[in-house]
Amino acid sequence: MEILNCLRKFVIVKEFEILDLKIFQGGFYIKVKVILKGNSKLYIREYVDTEERDYSYHWQDAEGNLIIRWDNAPHHKNLTTYPHHKHYKDGRIEESFETTCERILSEISKLLNRQNS
Repeated sequence: MEILNCLRKFVIVKEFEILDLKIFQGGFYIKVKVILKGNSKLYIREYVDTEERDYSYHWQDAEGNLIIRWDNAPHHKNLTTYPHHKHYKDGRIEESFETTCERILSEISKLLNRQNS
């Protein structure tokens, strides 16, 4: 499964736990809790079948405060990346080009590297 392979390859991932996994003909549903370096957490939820993909990647600090959430809930139609968007802790909502585990973890890696430099 692509998500699990993705989690195994990023050095910022300290550990992860599969909270729910359902595999069915033509798709799957997965929920994962990821502990990142610095003890922030990333909660992943994806549903994929032959006709749709719904996802949410919710990144929060060690105290449980939102940092960024990437999702494709069908609102914010004004964004050019609709339905893909991201929510920030200050309430901003922006376009999102990060729509996969790999791209989201790459973005988090960059942000964590900036914080630590």
